[in-house]
Amino acid sequence: MSRRRTLSTKKKIALLVSAATVAGGGAFALAATSNAASVQNAQSSTVCAGLATALGNNQKFIEGQRAAPDAQSEARIANREAVIAQIKVQQEASNCTVGESAQDSQTAPQQPAQSAPAQAAPAPSAPAQSAPANNAGGGAGGGAATGQQVCNGSTVTLSGEGGAPAASSNQFPAGTKLKVTNLDNNKSTTVEVTSVSGSCVLLNNSAFEQVREPGKFLIRKARIEKVG
Repeated sequence: MSRRRTLSTKKKIALLVSAATVAGGGAFALAATSNAASVQNAQSSTVCAGLATALGNNQKFIEGQRAAPDAQSEARIANREAVIAQIKVQQEASNCTVGESAQDSQTAPQQPAQSAPAQAAPAPSAPAQSAPANNAGGGAGGGAATGQQVCNGSTVTLSGEGGAPAASSNQFPAGTKLKVTNLDNNKSTTVEVTSVSGSCVLLNNSAFEQVREPGKFLIRKARIEKVG
């Protein structure tokens, strides 16, 4: 009788341990599911969209440097890879999909929205403005006249680079001065192009802070002017 009671006690302990293990596993599974469900992407979050665009712009720049390298390409690529690593840290901290890239999001969403404001203001010189503005959007922005609106339809995001306020561009040479206005809050900044990027205009971190809306990494409605 005593032996049977001992075996029965062991079975009870084993059953209790098994139940605890199952319960713990279930709780872990629920926690994992909850964490996975909270991760957002570029379609569901403006913050994630901005970070994805910034990541894509830097990846595009690296691709261009590798396709047509020069003496400085290796250093530029190393710099942009460090920027990409930092953007991924920001994606994780913002609960975004880490590594999500949106290389083609610079121009697609904004073509219709920006076309009307671009030519509405300067009524007296509208015919003269229309042709250069189109040229600027097509890759000839470097030849735009001072005071002319450029990069029509482009969104603006950050390059992830530090330092004093500055910009990078694939259309304007170093030394060009651009005024970037966020039409959502009417904040503007005037910056000098200091390097090459994979899009019309990328602002570095300090320049972007001057015009950004809190919590956003993408300016969807922007006016960009060549001022020098």
